[in-house]
Order: sequence, then C-alpha cells, then structure tokens
Amino acid sequence: MVPSSSSILSILLVLLLSPFIVSHALQDRFLKCLSRTSESSFPFSTVLYTPKNSSFSSVLQYSAQNLRFTLPSVPKPEFIFTPLQESHIQAVVICSKQLGIHLRVRSGGHDFEGLSYVSEIESPFIVVDLVKLRSISVDIEHSSAWVQAGATNGEFYYRISEKSNTHGFPAGTCTSLGMGGHISGGAYGAMLRKYGLAVDNVVDAHIIDVHGRLLDRKAMGEDLFWAIRGGAGGSFGIVTAWKVKLVPVPSAVTVFTVTRTLEQGATKLLYRWQQIADQVLDEDLFIRVQIGTANVSRQGKRTITTSYNAMFLGDANRLLQVMKHSFPELGLTRQDCIETNWINSTVYMSGFANNTPPEVLLQRINMDRAYFKGKSDYARKPIPEKALEGLWEKLFEAESPLVVFTPYGGMMNRISESQTPFPHRKGTKFMILYWSSWQDATENVAEHINWTRRVYSYMTPYVSKNPREAYANYRDLDLGMNRNSNTSFVEASAFGTNYFKGNFYRIFCSKPQVHLAVSTPLKESHMQAVVICSKQLEIHLGVRSGGHGYEGLSYVSEIESPFIVVDLVKLRSISVDIEHNSAWVQAGATNDELYYRISEKSKNFKCWRFKSGVCIYIYILDDPLNLGLYNIIYFSIIKTLKKLTPYNKLKQVSIFIYST
Repeated sequence: MVPSSSSILSILLVLLLSPFIVSHALQDRFLKCLSRTSESSFPFSTVLYTPKNSSFSSVLQYSAQNLRFTLPSVPKPEFIFTPLQESHIQAVVICSKQLGIHLRVRSGGHDFEGLSYVSEIESPFIVVDLVKLRSISVDIEHSSAWVQAGATNGEFYYRISEKSNTHGFPAGTCTSLGMGGHISGGAYGAMLRKYGLAVDNVVDAHIIDVHGRLLDRKAMGEDLFWAIRGGAGGSFGIVTAWKVKLVPVPSAVTVFTVTRTLEQGATKLLYRWQQIADQVLDEDLFIRVQIGTANVSRQGKRTITTSYNAMFLGDANRLLQVMKHSFPELGLTRQDCIETNWINSTVYMSGFANNTPPEVLLQRINMDRAYFKGKSDYARKPIPEKALEGLWEKLFEAESPLVVFTPYGGMMNRISESQTPFPHRKGTKFMILYWSSWQDATENVAEHINWTRRVYSYMTPYVSKNPREAYANYRDLDLGMNRNSNTSFVEASAFGTNYFKGNFYRIFCSKPQVHLAVSTPLKESHMQAVVICSKQLEIHLGVRSGGHGYEGLSYVSEIESPFIVVDLVKLRSISVDIEHNSAWVQAGATNDELYYRISEKSKNFKCWRFKSGVCIYIYILDDPLNLGLYNIIYFSIIKTLKKLTPYNKLKQVSIFIYST
C-alpha cells in the first residue's frame, strides 16, 4: 500500500516540529523546577531566553567576542539564563543537574574557543550569562573590594577611580573582560611586574558548587580556594564574586608607544629588549612589544613594525632616567611620554586614543570584535636574531597578523609557581601571543587558522619545553580537548600540563571526596601496571574489595590526591582444595561466594536457610578469616531478623557458615 501524500506530509511535520516540542517541554520542566527550588516567587521566565524569543540571538551574541562562534553552523544553547542574584544561580545549578542539562557560564565572553557559550560535545546545554551580576563595592579604608563576576574590569577600574586616584588593581588591559572568567584563569595586566596577577591579590570569593551551595573561602576550604584562583573558569563551580586587595598607585603614571620598523633596526632592538625586559628594567615599568606588518609604499611593499607599548608607575622625568640607564637603545624622548593618572593609563593601554574620557571604561561592548584564532607560548631565553628574521617571513604570509611579547620578571619571579594554579613564574622571560583575525565570515577561515599553527610550529625550538607552556585564558583546542564528559585524567593531563604544569595534578584535589578514575582489573598483571603507573605519575591509590569500610576509606581520600580507586570486583576467582583443607580466594570475592564454593566441594560444610529480604555481603579482604566471628555474625543475624520481620513475610535467602 502506497502512503498518501497527506500522511507523508504529517510525518514530515512531526519530524520538523519535534525538536521544538522537545525544547518547549524542556523549558517548561526547567521553569517549574526553578520555581520549586527557589524560595521566592520570582518570575524566572523574565530572565530565560529561548530561540523563540526575538531577542535570543542578540543576547547570545552580545558579549561573544570571537565571531567564529556566532555562525549558524555552531551549536546553540537550549536557552540563555541571566540571573539577577546568587540564589537564582543556585536554583539553575540544582535544576540543570536534576534534568541532565549541561551548563556553560559566561561573564565576558572572551574565551578564545567560545567555550563560555558553545558546547560541541555536551547537549542539551544552556548558557548562564552573568551580565546582570555586576555589583562592585570598593572599600578604600581597608584597600579592598568585592566585585561580582559579571562586571568587566573596565567597570571595576572606573569604580575604584571614583573613590581614589591612588588605588588600582593589577588585572588585564582589555577593558571588556568579565571578572569571573578573567580572574579564574590568572589575569595578567600592565602591573604584573609590580604586583603580580589578579589572582595573587584575591583574598576571598563566593562560589556555587555542583550541589547548589553558596560557599565563601572558609566554607569551601583552602584546596578549592587555591584551585579557583587560576585553575580556569567553570572548572569547579560558578564563581559569583571576588574579594580582592587594591594596590597603591602613584598620582602620576606615564605611558608611551614607540614604533620601530625593520628599516629602523627593529630586529636588533627586539633582541636587546629580550635581554632586559624581565630582569634589568625597573619593576614600575612594563613594556610589551606588539609586532605586526605595515605598508611602506604605494606599491604595496611591506615591513615589520614593533611597537613598544608601555606603562610606568611614576612621572615622565623618572621614566626617562630609568630608560636611559636600562634601555637607551629605544631612544625614548620626553615628547613620546604622556604623563597622566592611573585610571587614564588603563584607557590608553586598552588601545583608546589619548584623552579619551575614562567613562569609556563603562562601555561593556568591545567594538573591535572579529573572527580570530589565537595561540600562546612562553619564552625562557632570548630568541636569536636569525630566528626573529624567520618569524618576520611568517608574518609576511598573513594579511593582518599580530604577535605580542609580554614581559615577566619582577614580582612574578618572587611568587612560587605552586602558590596558585598559574605556574608561569620564575624563569619566564616573556609570554607570546600569536593572533590572526579577519572581519568577513566568507574569508578562507582555514588559511587564517593554519597560519597561526604554522607560526606556532616554527617557534617550537625557541620556547618552553616539557611541557610547552600555554596561558589558560588563551584557551587553544589545538593542544587537546575533552572528547566527552568522561575524558580520563590521563587523557586530560596530556594538554592540562601545558596550561598548569605540575599544578595540573593538584587542581583535581579541590574535591578530594571524588576519585579521578576507577580501575577494575581483570587479572593480577593489570594490578601490577596500575601500581607502577600510579607511582610514576604520583597518583595515590584507594583499594576496594567490598566497600564496607565504615569511613569509606577504600574509595575516598581526604588527604591524598590526586587518587584513583582500584576496585577488585572482577578479581573473584575461588579454588577449593578439599584434599588439603585449603583454598585460594581472590580479594574481590565475597564471603558468600567463598562459602558457597566450599559447600559445593564438601559435605561437612552445612547450609542454613531462613527467610529474609536481607542479604549480607562482607568481602574477604575487608574481614579476617575468624571462625568464632562468623558464628557471632550468624546468630546476630537470626536474632535481628526475628525482631524486624515476621517469618511468614520473609523472602528466601541463603547464609553460609562453618558448622561447629
């Protein structure tokens, strides 16, 4: 029988509409759960945006900094949730867990790979956008401040300046960075040589954990507090606010940008900068180098430009003295210097023209959004001039390339690499950013991305090794990524050590009650391999045969981490030798199994049966073979069952025990 055209049309309509029906049903269940979970009668539908909302796309793209991940082909969330207060986030965490919905958390949308608002492997997913959680409370008397995760660092700088012109904070130079994700990854800026990173100046935080609990530093414990300060955003919960130390800044701050081309000796000058940027220069002075290309003739001849972009915590006269002593090769003059205050210096270092009013810092939208691909490196020794010349050739291959050298040293050398998860400390001369951007979505995307990969490959001999280090806030999926939500610890460590070095292992200590993996060996050789590898990787073992430890110590470690559980459940072979009154029993076997196997071989082993709905399992490894103890257990069970349940209502079960 040939189906009618109307029935075919009906089937097509069902297939086309089913995703919308499922999505609507999920939204309805989610809203009901939020209302149930929350103690207030807040109308959650007013902060929930679905694809049916006319504003869905604009809300999703509002702070999406990498336009590559706004294209129609990129997976979109089921909905966007914009909480107004921390209790709303608690509710969304609880409900997403109950309904099996994955979360992406966005504060500023600057993730290089768009992972704060895109999920390639987990669905359904929703975006929790913290844009409305942007409260800032500055306490000048105690040189501290609370800043919510949805505020940008530009907003934070501006609020500090409203209270004081001699206080600042050492975070990033891009003013549209969301404070939640920015600090979670480390957060470096123009004062890192003087005061370290933003994470080095965090004294407390609020985080909502996987159970929906709102925790401060005391409640979360020092392990988790350590992990959230640089262990990458979204890894341990949702940070809703940071309490930070403000740092002193002088009333006069000086900035400058001096550009030199190849024709002006750019190669030798940059080689000299590498020798002095992290060690010789005054800690009050930060000079980064922005490297690009420029046309030098109407015929299209191109050259390399190296722009020395700097901020100095002091007046112009003292800066000139410092430069004359440490870096006279640049030829800095008084006319190059702009003497201002700290808040205006943040505007300048963000790329705005001189004399731009500081109110521009309140502008959350980054007007320079583009399609881009970025990668990072760390250098521990100067790159030779010959190698720099090879780098110039790579830059000439691209239309609008950018490479940035950011100096370290100073305070960065004095902070241990294990003080926070951010490990790039002593011995690091400078960080390198490779960047390719474009404005037209129809351009050859692969060529732009491949250019960054070619440059990265070319630089291999000149940067850090074992591991080749990378900055966590410059996420790079070329290094590796989770294949799914069950990526193993060993798989993740292959790229996790690039970002965190040895700290990668400690990062997973923040939740010691959760093991990294469970190994269920099938034979003893598997156990041998586990022991050897855990020793090599410094992973502690918890061994479980029956799991009857009263304190759970066979599968929980409160003091040793990272750790894995070796579960012997599949090692349960039993060999009974009646002739010699002996038996071999593997550690994963239960008492019941052993007794039963003995009874199969010997008539002297008796089996008592009684009715019960209870089954007793005490594993061999967890309990010594003590005949008297088994008699006590047997009679205790009988006595207990008589009290608990009438015999005529019990179901059958077998308990085996030696006769005496």
